[in-house]
Amino acid sequence: MTEPDPRGADLFGPQTRLAIDNFPATGRRLDDVPELLRAYARIKAASALANVELGAVDAARGSAIVRAAHEVAEGLHPDQFPTALVQGGGGTSTNMNVNEVIAARATQLLLSDPGAAADPTWTVHPNDHVNRSQSTNDTYPTAMALTLLELTQPAGHALEVLELALLDRARAFKDVARLGRTCLQDAVPLTVGQTHTAQAAALGRHRVDLAAAAEALTALPIGATAIGTGVGAPDGFAERAVHHLNELTGRSLTTAPDYFDALAHLDPYLSLAGAIVRPAVTMAKIAADLRLLSSGPKGGLDEVRLPVLQAGSSIMPGKVNPVIPELVMQYSYRIRGAAHTVELAVAAGELELNVMEPVVLDALVGSLSDLTVSATTFAQKCVAGLTWNRAAVDRHLQGSLERLVEDAGRLGYQHATQRAARNTP
Repeated sequence: MTEPDPRGADLFGPQTRLAIDNFPATGRRLDDVPELLRAYARIKAASALANVELGAVDAARGSAIVRAAHEVAEGLHPDQFPTALVQGGGGTSTNMNVNEVIAARATQLLLSDPGAAADPTWTVHPNDHVNRSQSTNDTYPTAMALTLLELTQPAGHALEVLELALLDRARAFKDVARLGRTCLQDAVPLTVGQTHTAQAAALGRHRVDLAAAAEALTALPIGATAIGTGVGAPDGFAERAVHHLNELTGRSLTTAPDYFDALAHLDPYLSLAGAIVRPAVTMAKIAADLRLLSSGPKGGLDEVRLPVLQAGSSIMPGKVNPVIPELVMQYSYRIRGAAHTVELAVAAGELELNVMEPVVLDALVGSLSDLTVSATTFAQKCVAGLTWNRAAVDRHLQGSLERLVEDAGRLGYQHATQRAARNTP
């Protein structure tokens, strides 16, 4: 029998309609984060498989749920998830939006094959079947973790791309000596190679920290159900569900060692926010340094020449601005603001549950996206094409205090200071 085509009809139900009415989607909606939809759908598929194995859901309904969940995970019903990402209720509306869509689609699939059910009038219920052995309390943070694990990978890759771009510039100008500065005043020389290698080292360190912070999210609270008690789930459900999630995601996921801790305390997400902030801050510092070193060209340092991308003024012909460093700096401000949002939300947990998870997820989704775009753009449109102006670098190198430092070591600091005073214009 031909399966019904659900296009043009709403698969979501009354709980989703209430959420649409109650929570204005002024920012991201559920359908704006395909990684979250994929994560939630996989949770529903894994749960259905576990429920069938444990006798909590019949095989026919379980199979239909799995098929419908796979469709959602593959992005086949993107217009069915209009729920605002930030919402009251700790994510219940998100969970019900997913439950309702999968239940409606699973019912269509079940009824399209009467031989699969004992009774052709059977339906799949969003709570009784799709949400069986689960709660928003445990599925939402599990979906959060899977979503952020997926989004952390491109962010880490983008940092590596920027790191490699800096190392390339280090090799290209490795022997060029430039004047180092402290407190924006002349200091002693270092090489351009040392400058860019140090920048790359910092980003490499942050990349490792980001991966470690994400790894802490692999211990999932699925099976905790209401407040961590596991009530309503059969024995062995958590282990079976995680087993199937590992098969569906290709990851090495485990069950959380303490469900009550996992639901009440969201500090791993605060650690992730910090691991996102650190490279953003370092990138902003590198961007600010390049912006300063490229200042001028006549009235500034003019040591670094950045790629010319666009006109810098609507009134001053020929002006070119360091637009990419400025973009990177602005992204860093937004990432730091999002981290503060995460901090406030994590601290707002009360008693057995933190219901501020939706804004935590929204902030971290945005931050990881910003970090990925910022690092990629910085690498491709700025760092990869920057050069050093040898004429300006050599001219400024005349202000080096290296000889005076050597004199101080040989003749004493006071003598070298007097010599410096005599040579000051």
